[in-house]
Amino acid sequence: MTAFSRLREDLAAARLRDPAARTSLEIALLYPGLHALWAHRLNHWLWQRNLRFIARAGSQFTRFLTGIEIHPGATIGRRFFIDHGAGVVIGETAIVGDDVMMYHGVTLGGRTHAAGKRHPTIEDGVAIGAGAKVLGDITIGARSAIGANAVVTRDAPADSVLVGIPAKARPRVPGEDTRAVLTAPEYMI
Repeated sequence: MTAFSRLREDLAAARLRDPAARTSLEIALLYPGLHALWAHRLNHWLWQRNLRFIARAGSQFTRFLTGIEIHPGATIGRRFFIDHGAGVVIGETAIVGDDVMMYHGVTLGGRTHAAGKRHPTIEDGVAIGAGAKVLGDITIGARSAIGANAVVTRDAPADSVLVGIPAKARPRVPGEDTRAVLTAPEYMI
């Protein structure tokens, strides 16, 4: 996939997931989540080539500009979208799958200072509500939804809904709309 086709895919993902998005030009110029993702791709490329100081400096500069901190060591999949974006933190060993949507204030953080994998793995198609904290070397299964302000510290199987502090998982109702799960009053804390 060429860089240009990847950019077009990112713009299409934003238009799909944000009902307020009007044009690709508006998205490209005004969406900090997209700017942070594009900068992350460059910083991740540098990180993989052991240009780690430059990669970290780039990620910190991007954080200054966007309010979104993505460690250059994090692995981010395709069609990832951060809506609003302010306050998002993604740790060094986090892995984010394809088609993941995340709202502002989300943390994919660690729970230990030990070396090795210490941040979460978010599988494909997961939606993470505003203010959610997903902590530790855990795995959130594909197509799951994490409610606003949930604190997740345990693995969750695919097709789960996670809400509360600490978050408890329940199976998704077949056909349940992700946007409805993330905005329903009973899932807010």
